[in-house]
Amino acid sequence: MSKAVTTGFFNSGISIPKQYFAPLLITGILLAAHISFGILDSYQKLLTAILFAVITELVLHRVVTGKFRNLSSAYVSGISAGILVRSPLFWPFALCAAISIASKYVLRYKGRHLFNPTNFGVVAIIFIASDSAAVLSIQWGNNMWAMLVIWIVGLISLWKINRLNITMTYILSFVAFAWVRSFYTGDPFLAEVAPLTGPMYQLFALFMMTDPKTTVKSRMGQNAVAFSIALLEMFLRLNEAVYAPFYALFIIGPIALIIEDQIHQRKLKGQSSDEIAESSAAVSTQTAT
Repeated sequence: MSKAVTTGFFNSGISIPKQYFAPLLITGILLAAHISFGILDSYQKLLTAILFAVITELVLHRVVTGKFRNLSSAYVSGISAGILVRSPLFWPFALCAAISIASKYVLRYKGRHLFNPTNFGVVAIIFIASDSAAVLSIQWGNNMWAMLVIWIVGLISLWKINRLNITMTYILSFVAFAWVRSFYTGDPFLAEVAPLTGPMYQLFALFMMTDPKTTVKSRMGQNAVAFSIALLEMFLRLNEAVYAPFYALFIIGPIALIIEDQIHQRKLKGQSSDEIAESSAAVSTQTAT
């Protein structure tokens, strides 16, 4: 078994490939949310989103690399679009899924995509199809068991793949800024915290923010980015931006990746300069002797 797949599931002896953690978890969120609230417009629209995500992934990856790839990422993007998009029509589901996947191949910086695919697709739909589609915004209400089960399983899963710090930093920052918003607006604190109880925020905090392909590498950097997203989200919420978390990740995520790359390049240049200086000193010493 490859290194990528040798992860024990909650130390139970069951090995689950890392690339399947996200598909299994998001399927659990879907089932819990739909059983509790019937959040899906229809299974047909969900399947439409998944189908277009898979087809787009297959075609574009084949065109760009000449190979076929594992479709777990496409499944996650498709099912996320199926959960998050609200519309009486089918095409917004297909479009959101296709845009999500296409963004990975079109919007790239030095060989990597800058935007979380699903987040990019959702923001794109908000801007280009606001008359025909919206984004899921319900909360779990009295069905707290479903919310708790998903959060517990999700957080343990993130711990197993070393991404727990991102979500925890975001949650703690969100709660702290909810108090700030409550103090500033006069709204009840619990009302400001309530969005965390919804499936939209579970998808956002457990999947979009922790995507390995679009998060910085250092632990300190990850925590700083999560805090910054929560901070920007607070200001967007104060300005009554309905989809504040998506906008915050859309803005800060790519900036963080570019800054990380620039810091890395400066370190490489500094190392090269040191190596040249050391080589020159060594040559001078040899010449002197």
